[in-house]
Amino acid sequence: MFLPLSGIRVLDITSIIYGPYTTQILGDLGADVIKIEPPEGDATRNLGPSRSPGMGAVFLGSNRNKRSLSIDLKKPAAKEALWRLVDGADVLVHNMRPRKMQALGFDPDAVMARNPKIVYGGLHGYREDGPYGDRPAYDDVIQGESGFANAFTVRDGAPMLTPSIVADKSAALLAATGLVAAVVQRLRTGKGVYVEVAMFESMVGYTLLEHQYGATFRPPEGPAGYARALSKQRKPHATSDGYICMLPYTNKQWQRFWEMIGTPERSLEPRFESIARRALNIDDLYAIAGAEIGKRSTAEWLEALRAAEIPCGPVNSFADLETDPQLVATGFFRPFQHPSEGAIEVPDAAFRFDRQSLPIRHHQPKLGEQSREVLREAGLSETEIDAVL
Repeated sequence: MFLPLSGIRVLDITSIIYGPYTTQILGDLGADVIKIEPPEGDATRNLGPSRSPGMGAVFLGSNRNKRSLSIDLKKPAAKEALWRLVDGADVLVHNMRPRKMQALGFDPDAVMARNPKIVYGGLHGYREDGPYGDRPAYDDVIQGESGFANAFTVRDGAPMLTPSIVADKSAALLAATGLVAAVVQRLRTGKGVYVEVAMFESMVGYTLLEHQYGATFRPPEGPAGYARALSKQRKPHATSDGYICMLPYTNKQWQRFWEMIGTPERSLEPRFESIARRALNIDDLYAIAGAEIGKRSTAEWLEALRAAEIPCGPVNSFADLETDPQLVATGFFRPFQHPSEGAIEVPDAAFRFDRQSLPIRHHQPKLGEQSREVLREAGLSETEIDAVL
């Protein structure tokens, strides 16, 4: 299978989730990703259950299709080795603070002066030219600062963090998109590109896509906050024996739902007659629907709603996903034999090409597993490699 980033070499100087998830996407797309780690390794190597030291479950989730080079960039020989790798690289990605990267000597100006054709990816917490530019940032902090956590205040009366590292992963998706676009630009122009993707600004834009709402206009045409998403009644609906999520959205879908519960006249009520009117009366709408959902079983509702082509689904647990008919039929969970960890299973990449899943070309590497291999490819002698390692 020809992969779109085949032949593109990526130097991955990232850790935790934001950077590694970004570079895993590039690796899934075919890039040769060299994960450059300090002697102690990426912190996530020790996060979650493991079968051997440094191979924790969280690390396995975001580091496939990579090779590991472990060097100490505080040492001159290691820095020189990295410069040799820069000479032959197409992309360099890091998620250190700008000042730290500058102190190491690998800031964008220095790297692009050495290799004018390289795509340099700075995955920062905050845009570097603002007053927060050199602050450390983690998912929890960015959820709070971006307004994301405060959406729970509007709905529930207190801020909350979503039980997923949504800021890290959302920013990583945007970063991967920007880096792939930069590679395309470089192929067209022959010139390198400096791509900066900041978690804070990424999540503010992500959160405000719908929640800027009336504040989109100047002067505002209403308050910020998308009422439907913030409704207290927007939640999984309790059936007589479980929960479902369902969303009639169009006029026709709501008309079918009203007919299904024996109140077709509700589609003529002024407060529910259009999408705009329903948005203004969303709490009432969802409360009525929720009360009706409780009168039948989950199976009955799913059968009836699917027959009416109203989007719906059960509330799955993490364990339920392993046997979900759609995921089983499409082979979403990818089993493979890891050379040191044995049988493991990972979720598929988000995309397929020509109806084929992208291959797992490289297992998640042990710390420094390919150090000598990578340094030999950069042209270092065995004596030089010994000095670096």
